[in-house]
Amino acid sequence: MGSLGAERVARGLANGSTFLVTFDSHATIPALVDQPPLDVENDLEPVLLVGTAPYVIAANPSLPFNNFADVIAAAKQKPATVTYSSAGPGTIGHLAMVLLGKKSGVEMTHVPYKGAGPAIIDTVGGHVDLISASIAILLPQIRAGTLKPLMQLGRVRADALKDVPTAIESGYPDFEASAWWGIFAPKGTPPDIISQASTAFSDALRQDVIAHQLRETQQINLTLAGPADFRKFFSRQIEVWGKVIRENNIKAQSS
Repeated sequence: MGSLGAERVARGLANGSTFLVTFDSHATIPALVDQPPLDVENDLEPVLLVGTAPYVIAANPSLPFNNFADVIAAAKQKPATVTYSSAGPGTIGHLAMVLLGKKSGVEMTHVPYKGAGPAIIDTVGGHVDLISASIAILLPQIRAGTLKPLMQLGRVRADALKDVPTAIESGYPDFEASAWWGIFAPKGTPPDIISQASTAFSDALRQDVIAHQLRETQQINLTLAGPADFRKFFSRQIEVWGKVIRENNIKAQSS
């Protein structure tokens, strides 16, 4: 979950010497973790939203699914028989599938793994029907033909999957589930230091070599949104995914 690192940064010096670089699961801590070690909204100051990358739903290519509508039709015909893997309970990949199932009125069976690697292996091997994970994790298997992309969950189509529709295009208005990366500082860090750090990090990430590497390795759409916009984005992530966790009584996977 990254909560240990976040807690240490929250207790760090609020003088511009300590920062936290984290990702999307940071927003699920308040709802997913019993007695979380920190208040992620109030113990840390947003500095920069680095960027986002869509989650993707892909299937074992041996199955008769050409799009997500085919999955829903199969799940309606035989409830709970369609299976999907994720990197673990409470990950965005899992939560997105739970929410899509609710919106579609179907029940699908979640098969959680301890990490994306084994989830991919079992989906490619035909032990699980579908996988929900970030585009960067699935793209090598998609390009190799060992996984078939059915729907991507970003607001717009990713360049690497131009032929794959989004959830919004597929009949799920305003539905979005994206991996994201952001930088935080300890609470109490002076606003001028936050502003200077945000600009410095943004300028560094805009450099051609770095920006290209982030796009190629993680398929990141560089947002580089400053503190105010990042705070709004982060609060919305906590709200959306926290509601899914609470309404479906989802618990973190024990180690």
